[in-house]
Amino acid sequence: MIDIKFLRENPELVKENIRKKFQDEKLPLVDEVIGLDEARRNAQKEADSIRAAKNKNAKEIGRLMGQGKKEEAEAKKAEVAASAERLTELEASEKELQEKITKIMMVIPNIIDPSVPIGKDDSENVEITRYGEPVVPDFEIPYHADLMRRFNGVDFDAAGRVAGNGFYYLMGDIARLHSAVLTYARDFMIDRGFTYCVPPFMIRSNVVNGVMSFAEMDAMMYKIEGEDLYLIGTSEHSMIGKYIDTVVEEKTLPHTLTSYSPCFRKEKGSHGLEERGVYRIHQFEKQEMIVVCKPEDSPVWFDRLWQNTVDLFRSMDIPVRTLECCSGDLADLKVKSIDVEAWSPRQKKYFEVGSCSNLGDAQARRLKIRVNGENGKYFAHTLNNTVVASPRMLIALLENNLQADGSVRIPEVLRPYMGGLEALTEK
Repeated sequence: MIDIKFLRENPELVKENIRKKFQDEKLPLVDEVIGLDEARRNAQKEADSIRAAKNKNAKEIGRLMGQGKKEEAEAKKAEVAASAERLTELEASEKELQEKITKIMMVIPNIIDPSVPIGKDDSENVEITRYGEPVVPDFEIPYHADLMRRFNGVDFDAAGRVAGNGFYYLMGDIARLHSAVLTYARDFMIDRGFTYCVPPFMIRSNVVNGVMSFAEMDAMMYKIEGEDLYLIGTSEHSMIGKYIDTVVEEKTLPHTLTSYSPCFRKEKGSHGLEERGVYRIHQFEKQEMIVVCKPEDSPVWFDRLWQNTVDLFRSMDIPVRTLECCSGDLADLKVKSIDVEAWSPRQKKYFEVGSCSNLGDAQARRLKIRVNGENGKYFAHTLNNTVVASPRMLIALLENNLQADGSVRIPEVLRPYMGGLEALTEK
């Protein structure tokens, strides 16, 4: 959510930003919110005037009563009573107008960074850099679900009977590998100076509204029936929510956290073969990272965050690339975003395994996360990035480490978490 003062003073810039995001249907909202804001400020001005007059009249009534001028005092009291009714009307109007303004401001997109490429959707995202050499072996690589079955590592049928489509049982060495990746990712981020955190796996609606757009919420979140609670779709939401309505001392910044959590997502719509199996699912586990920092530091932290993910995957010998998300692919709260994609030898292309976002002060403004600095209070900047999400990343790990004999080499960095095991062999 952008600053109403900024919108008021720069309406054409806000409209141009909306056009860059190809959301022209939102253009009328800028003028609408300016009109509502003017009406709200006029109501506030009149209300303040009445309050000032009320205070002045109260002193005058006391003076008149002290002088024995009862009739004049009663006339002043009647005047105060009449103004009190108008004040009540104005306060109700102020509240109603502010609610309308907030509702509109929540759907006007954040101002994107000037470096963001302009494009309508993810097909126009721009490749930045490749890390590692993509390899396609001279033997066939099975579909990832079939590859997991070779090791008796996954059971979709039983999961379907228990929970329906989009769920799974991971078994044996595949389940162990899944846990090993997450534990390694945890230690990797701790070694980089991040504080480890296990957050709540449910959050209230005020936190949901603070960290994401309405469209994202509808597409992602599972609500707990009869309670003001949602299952988290990613732990960044509950980690950012940790700071709701707080004032952080500037000298303590930046705050860098890394968290483990299960994640739950609706994942609406039908998906092709490559997005089935364990690629697009309703439940998965994730190691995440977030930063709360000073505004001037957020660009530097943005580059550090996505580089962490690249370094993690390269430490497991998985080739990756980075993609700059274009304007039309950015969620409304985001200033800038980069996706990290891993190489799939089977598909002979890259697929998304992580996303890094700088949200500027949008989340902080919604959640009232303020910083107490030398020159007063201001809104913090927040950033987030995926360290690793499993079991999706197992697709890249298994495919890139599959050997001609059907075994899967375990990257050296994971072997301590697998009891020294060097390879998975077919069962």
